[in-house]
Amino acid sequence: MSRPPITKIGSERLRAELERLKSADRPRIIAAIAEARAHGDLKENAEYHAARELQSFTEGRIAQLEALLSTAEVIDVAQLKPGNRVVFGATVDLEDEDSGVAVTYQIVGDLEADIKQRLIAVSSPIARALIGKSAGDSFEFTAPNGVKHYEIIDVRYA
Repeated sequence: MSRPPITKIGSERLRAELERLKSADRPRIIAAIAEARAHGDLKENAEYHAARELQSFTEGRIAQLEALLSTAEVIDVAQLKPGNRVVFGATVDLEDEDSGVAVTYQIVGDLEADIKQRLIAVSSPIARALIGKSAGDSFEFTAPNGVKHYEIIDVRYA
């Protein structure tokens, strides 16, 4: 069985979410179910059905996080010594060679990828194109909307 990589910060973030779900959300949902049950007939009790649905979602997320964290390989980016090459965990400043737009991404595991936070999965096309390159290198990759050309401005490990 393959162990998916995850950064130390990503692992801590998922563990914090798991703790919040177990210690705060779960008891709140149980209380909401108990209150809805007290209202009587459960067949037509929308509050009860909504609380049960939320409980199902929360328990599923708890199980998912526990499974992910038990199999993930935590990689401490601070311990890596890659020089100026792009490897897992690197924060990379890029410039689009066509439009001149600058963007910053961190290469993380699939479990913690979130494009809104500029965290890209190591298995994504852009991350695969970046791995092994250094600051000053130009590269291209195929995005859903065509071929993109970027230059690596800086590589950091935080």
